[in-house]
Amino acid sequence: MSALFAHPLLRAPTPASWVARACGSPEILLIDHANCEKKAASTALALMFAYAEDLELTDKMSRLAREELRHYEQVAKLLKALKIVPQRLAPGRYAERLRRLVAKDEPRREVDLMICGAFIEARSCERFAALSPVIGGPLSELFRGLHNTEARHYKIYLDLARRAANRCALPLGKRIEEFAALEAELINGPDEVFRFHSGVP
Repeated sequence: MSALFAHPLLRAPTPASWVARACGSPEILLIDHANCEKKAASTALALMFAYAEDLELTDKMSRLAREELRHYEQVAKLLKALKIVPQRLAPGRYAERLRRLVAKDEPRREVDLMICGAFIEARSCERFAALSPVIGGPLSELFRGLHNTEARHYKIYLDLARRAANRCALPLGKRIEEFAALEAELINGPDEVFRFHSGVP
């Protein structure tokens, strides 16, 4: 990890080799990012159903889902403008591997789901920051515009994780570190499939 890298949640910067691959694969990058936005909205809706009795959580997830769908519409508009034909892409390993760490039992499961969401959103934010100065063209403008929203989204998830942990007197710091270690491993490890959240190409 770079000694200059500092992030409140993430423990490793996006590798330069991933940035180079992303700049050389804008079509796959955009198509997968469109999928990520749809998945993010779907996740927020699923959490609304899973914790329907929690009106604070459902209100925040409702707003987040709407924002993620607006982001999808922005990406879809750019795909059309660039004449990129959408295609089905097999998902990468990143989110699935993070979710393997999520506890099966409540109330730990709620805490873990919020931590997991925070890391996914934080990595999106960090990758927008890494890409926007170097990728050029309309993608640079898009990613620059999305950066601040994604930064707010990861903080929403992190606040909900703290709230759930405090409610049940569960230790949060150690659990965040466990997710952080796995997340950094996935980002720094070799990855055969290039995706928005993939590891080293």
